[in-house]
Amino acid sequence: MTGFEPQIVAFCCNWCSYAGADLAGVSRFQYPPTARIIRIMCSGRLEPQFVLKAFELGADGVLVAGCHLGECHYISGNERAKERVARTKELLDVLGVDSRRLRLEWISASEGIKFAKTMDEFTKQLIEMGPSPLKGEA
Repeated sequence: MTGFEPQIVAFCCNWCSYAGADLAGVSRFQYPPTARIIRIMCSGRLEPQFVLKAFELGADGVLVAGCHLGECHYISGNERAKERVARTKELLDVLGVDSRRLRLEWISASEGIKFAKTMDEFTKQLIEMGPSPLKGEA
């Protein structure tokens, strides 16, 4: 698919993954400019409706990034995020959207390189998959 650049919505927790994304930026780690980052207080706060809305509005992929398990600033928010993402992936499959378009990652504030690598890998994966089947409906 020539010229296709996927659009990714990245929901990043305030305490870890958003800071990791910021570190990637200030450290000038290179990754594709495909993501629109939305800071949320905790990955456990992310409602499945937010993910579905991102796809509805034309996202080709959604990244949910939070603190490593056992390190959540809200005790168990990331465990809740893990459960919600799993249920949302099941829902995506029912809706005919490949569940690989939704990705969950644990990225700490000191892992700017991991954030950049994750964005690079996810972008390449989405390029191989092509545009979201919901893209034309947006």
